[in-house]
Amino acid sequence: MNSTKIGINVRGRPTIYDNEQVLQKAQNIFWTKGYAATSLEDLLKAMEIGSGSFYNAFKGGKKELFRKAILQRRTAFKQFKSALKQNESPIDLIKDFFRSIAKSDEETHLKGCIIVNTVVEMTFVDQELENESITILKEVEEMFTIEIRNAQKSGTLKNQTDPVILGRYLITLWNGLNVTRRMYPDNTILKKQIEMQLEIIS
Repeated sequence: MNSTKIGINVRGRPTIYDNEQVLQKAQNIFWTKGYAATSLEDLLKAMEIGSGSFYNAFKGGKKELFRKAILQRRTAFKQFKSALKQNESPIDLIKDFFRSIAKSDEETHLKGCIIVNTVVEMTFVDQELENESITILKEVEEMFTIEIRNAQKSGTLKNQTDPVILGRYLITLWNGLNVTRRMYPDNTILKKQIEMQLEIIS
């Protein structure tokens, strides 16, 4: 897939930066510090560009860049959705998705999920950014719900609770774990907690 290119100029020398790479660098800063605490200086340093180049590429400034960083995560979730459709056991893949949390390092635990973080940070602050993040989480919830419904119909999932409720349970688990992992950034603790919660979709 060809990436969109952003032409920028660093110290007077024209350079072409890959848009996805630039967004990834910005996303990492936002993910670690949050939207409000991330300064323009933080972004310019991470992205290795000047302010003029920044505003040429992101005319909406910091907010536009943040929105694009958030939408980049939506793409990652869409890729997971595609993987579910191609997998012979989607429920097992969903379980592995949660289990992977207990394989992360401490820094990743402390960062949590950028989408969940944004919902919390932007409530009563920026409704547009809050709603965009909520929409992404609801899309993930719907993804869970669809696979649960299919597994119930095929008989591979014993729990016959309303799939909408189970899908919401899983997104609640995701939201909660991304706070709990900050409280207990210990993979042994998290693994036991996750396995217990996943019993509901056995």
